[in-house]
Amino acid sequence: MRKWRHREVNLPEVTQQDAVCPAPIPGPGLSAAGLQKIWGAIHCQVCPGAPAWPGSPWHEEMGLLLLVPLLLLPGSYGLPFYNGFYYSNSANDQNLGNGHGKDLLNGVKLVVETPEETLFTYQGASVILPCRYRYEPALVSPRRVRIKWWKLSENGAPEKDVLVAIGLRHRSFGDYQGRVHLRQDKEHDVSLEIQDLRLEDYGRYRCEVIDGLEDESGLVELELRGVVFPYQSPNGRYQFNFHEGQQVCAEQGAVVASFEQLFRAWEEGLDWCNAGWLQDATVQYPIMLPRQPCGGPGLAPGVRSYGPRHRRLHHYDVFCFATALKGRVYYLEHPEKLTLTEAREACQEDDATIAKVGQLFAAWKFHGLDRCDAGWLADGSVRYPVVHPHPNCGPPEPGVRSFGFPDPQSRLYGVYCYRQH
Repeated sequence: MRKWRHREVNLPEVTQQDAVCPAPIPGPGLSAAGLQKIWGAIHCQVCPGAPAWPGSPWHEEMGLLLLVPLLLLPGSYGLPFYNGFYYSNSANDQNLGNGHGKDLLNGVKLVVETPEETLFTYQGASVILPCRYRYEPALVSPRRVRIKWWKLSENGAPEKDVLVAIGLRHRSFGDYQGRVHLRQDKEHDVSLEIQDLRLEDYGRYRCEVIDGLEDESGLVELELRGVVFPYQSPNGRYQFNFHEGQQVCAEQGAVVASFEQLFRAWEEGLDWCNAGWLQDATVQYPIMLPRQPCGGPGLAPGVRSYGPRHRRLHHYDVFCFATALKGRVYYLEHPEKLTLTEAREACQEDDATIAKVGQLFAAWKFHGLDRCDAGWLADGSVRYPVVHPHPNCGPPEPGVRSFGFPDPQSRLYGVYCYRQH
């Protein structure tokens, strides 16, 4: 907790010798001696070679310019501090609450409460990030506080301001505009509601409550329920630099996975021997069954790391992260097999769109889509999802099987469509 305190200074009688380099500037209620000290401060900091006392034209002009701003700040000891808001000990602030001004919170503790557990939700949903504050001991009179929510920096991404509020007035920022507001259903409740959640909304959020010069904050961690999947180029493995990896994940209805998401997927059984980009621009791959081409049989299972790589010059596959769906992925029952173009048209005729790779993985993971029929997807690949392995349907493990990227003109496959709810 940052606490800004001011210390009152009892000033001794000023002498001519003192004025050459005076003591700290006094607070409100300046005496003549205090003014002399201010004048000495101007002399030392602005023009040490000038006479220390008034009398010259230079002092008359500069003295007015420098003294007036100082005297126009009642109760301040310099510029206001900045923490998302400007603070000052103005008369309006001093009259809030029970009127004790800056001394109100002496002996009173401001406490901010947020949940310790991670919140899980899915793309397109609405979620409430809980945050409450209180005083110990409780105050009799209510106080006006300032609220600030922001998303913390993660994996090289900058911090993002989300919302600031004073009373009923609030302002949201950037991509959060129109999607966030404070609940304020109960006293001291400053929970944040985010609507129409996007893939990039997951992460850590800070709720800060600011009362004058006192502030306290708490963290809320938001995770989207999702699935990690490796993605390769139609031209073979290790074709993407980092920025191209971001683009292809977005095209598949996903984002580049974080290390935490890849590690969780490994714990759930993901085993993949090709290295891929992660959100922090490191290159890693998960191994459940150590073997010769994948680091050697002598290494323990785990997530292997190549460490950070050059975002533009180095090329690898990429691990994407897709969240649970609001819509439905299904295999289109059609009397004939289709080319890729025919597959797109068939989905459109069924009031749907051809499914993306991320959508198929999410349907397999969260909706139990289990189908032994290979079908076209939007990127030109052919895949099929298996939840309960059975004979003549690929390997004995659950997963999304891939036929790669066949000739788009071949009529050997059906199609998977996506219809949004």
